[in-house]
Amino acid sequence: MTGRRTVIRASHIVAFQEGGHRYLQDGMIVIEGNTIAHVGRQYAGPADETIDATGKIVTPGLISCHAHLAGSPLDKSFIEDVGPRNFYLSGLFEMLPTRAAAQDEEATSACIDFSMAELISTGCTTAVELGGCSDYTVQRAGECGLRLYIGPSFRSGRWFTPDGKTVQYDWDEAAGEQGLRQAIAFIEKHQGAYADRIRGILSPAQVDTCTAELLQQAKAASERMGIPLTLHTSQSVNEFQEMTRRYGLTPIEWLRDIGFLGPRTLLGHAIIVGGSSWANYPADDIKILADTGTSVAHATWVFVRRGIAMESFGRYLRAGVNMALGTDTCPQSMLEAMKFAAVITKIVDRQTEFTTAADAFNAATLGGARALGRDDLGRIAPGAKADVVIWDTETLSMAPVRDPIKNIVYNAQSHDVETVIIDGRVVMRDRQIPGVDARRLARHLQAAGERMWAAMSRVDRLGRAADGLSPQLYPSFQT
Repeated sequence: MTGRRTVIRASHIVAFQEGGHRYLQDGMIVIEGNTIAHVGRQYAGPADETIDATGKIVTPGLISCHAHLAGSPLDKSFIEDVGPRNFYLSGLFEMLPTRAAAQDEEATSACIDFSMAELISTGCTTAVELGGCSDYTVQRAGECGLRLYIGPSFRSGRWFTPDGKTVQYDWDEAAGEQGLRQAIAFIEKHQGAYADRIRGILSPAQVDTCTAELLQQAKAASERMGIPLTLHTSQSVNEFQEMTRRYGLTPIEWLRDIGFLGPRTLLGHAIIVGGSSWANYPADDIKILADTGTSVAHATWVFVRRGIAMESFGRYLRAGVNMALGTDTCPQSMLEAMKFAAVITKIVDRQTEFTTAADAFNAATLGGARALGRDDLGRIAPGAKADVVIWDTETLSMAPVRDPIKNIVYNAQSHDVETVIIDGRVVMRDRQIPGVDARRLARHLQAAGERMWAAMSRVDRLGRAADGLSPQLYPSFQT
C-alpha cells in the first residue's frame, strides 16, 4: 500500500461483500491514497489521519447516471405544474426550447457551478453530464473534485412545434456526423484528466432526432474507444408514436434492430415503453432491455411532477434490467431520486415489498457503476475507489437509526450529508465545500434566472413572456 493513509471508524458501514452490499456495525475503513485498502471490524496499523464517525453512517458515494448540469438549476420555479395536454404532459416541445434559447452563456456557467455544489452536498460523487459540455465544465469538476462522465450531445435533426399542436422535425444529417466527430475530439482531449476522474461518454441526443446511421457510428466509436454510450429514449408519448409511425417499431425495438443496444449502452428514461399504459402497445420492450444487457437511467422526478410514472421500477428489476438513477432536473439530489424511485413504484404496483429502499440504493450505487462499466465504484470494498459519504445521524430527520438504508432513502435530507470523499480527497467536510460560497452561487443563479425570464418573450415562437408560459400560481397583491 502506498500513499496517504486515512482510517474511518464508524458505527454503521454499508460495505460490499460477496457481490452485494452488507451492513457492517462498528467497523473500520482504511483508505490508501485514492483507493480503499481495507474494510472490517479491526485495523491496528498506522494512519496519517483518523476520522471518527462514531454514531454515523458511512456509505459508498452515489452515482447520477443522467444529469444536465448546464441548465437544470434554471428549471426551478418555471417548469413545474405546466404540461401541454396535446403533448401528453411533456414539456420537451414547448417549454424547454424557449427556456434554453433564453439562457445566456454567463447563466450556463452559473448553472455548472451551482450544480456541482448541489450534487456533492447531497452525496453524489459521480455524475454523467449530457449536452452542456465545455472545457469550463471539465475544469470546474476537476477543481471541486467531482468524478464526471461527460460528452457533448449531437443529433441528425431537431424537433420543433410550429403551432403548439404538432411536433415536426428539421433534419441536417451532416451536422449530426460533424457533431459526433466533435464529441470524439472533446472526449479524447479530456479523457483521464484530473487523475482519471474525468472520462468520456458518447451522447447522441434523442432516439427520434438521430438517424440509424448516426447511432450505429456512435455505437462503433463507443466500442472502439472503450467508453459508455447514452441516449434519451422512450421519454414521451409523442416520441413513441413518432417512432412507431416511421418504422412500425417501438423506439427500443428499433434500437435493438439497428444494433445500438448492449452492455455499454445506457438509456436515459426508457419510461414510455411497450407494455405501459402510456404507450398502449404490446409488452416486449423491457424483455429486450434485459436480454441485451442494456442499462436504464431512471430519473423519477422529471416525470412524476407531471403525473407520469414508470410502470414500474420493480417490474424492470424483476425482469433483470440493470437499473441506475439520475437527477436530470431540479432538485439535483440523489436523495430525492432514491426516495421517489422507491415510493412511486409502490403506488404503481400497489405493493410495499416489491421495491424496497435497498433496491433504490442499489440503483444509486451498484447499478450506476455497472452502467458505466466500473467495478471500482458504488461500493466500499478493497480495491474500490475511495468515494465515500459520511451521514450524520443525530438530526431530526435521521434519528433513530436501526436500518441505515431505510433512514437514508426515506428520511435523509441534504443537511444529513456531513462529509464527502471522492478519490480519497475530502471534498466536503462538516457540510462545507472548500472554496464554495453557497449564497454567492444562489445570487448568481438568481440573476441568471431573471435575465432568462426577461428574455423569453424575444425567443418564444409566439412571443410569450415567462408568465405566459408558466403562470404565477397566485395573483399579484393589489394595493
